[in-house]
Amino acid sequence: MNEKPVIKNVIPRCGADKILPIGIVYMFYIILHGHLSPGGGFQGGVLMVALVALLYMGHGYEETVNSLSYHILHTSEGLASIFYVALGLLGVAMGAQFAQNVLYTHGAIGDLYSAGTIFWMNVTVGIKVITGVGSIALLMLGVANEKEVI
Repeated sequence: MNEKPVIKNVIPRCGADKILPIGIVYMFYIILHGHLSPGGGFQGGVLMVALVALLYMGHGYEETVNSLSYHILHTSEGLASIFYVALGLLGVAMGAQFAQNVLYTHGAIGDLYSAGTIFWMNVTVGIKVITGVGSIALLMLGVANEKEVI
């Protein structure tokens, strides 16, 4: 009966659980509306660092690493890079310049999908930054906790 009581961080955990879904929705909102308003793929993707930090503060290192797999993030970053280059080459394939907006005739002005290739390139940059920054944040947490992530 001489056991130490386990102190649970209920307040940070509950706060993180309430704020994380809102942060994820806001991150994707900024990415998807980047061609209509200030923001975009990079700005929305960098919010991933705040979400990783929030997850770490609320749930600890082990749960953060288990919920965000470094290998999946790293592989997804490579796939997003390939998709971005493919979208850039779509302009060349249609007789225009690399990364030229060739799908601009689809959609009405002001709609979510109104910028053609620019919309898809913005989303691809957002996915690339989310995965790249997320994997860097996991590596930094691993160094801070003196543990191996990879």
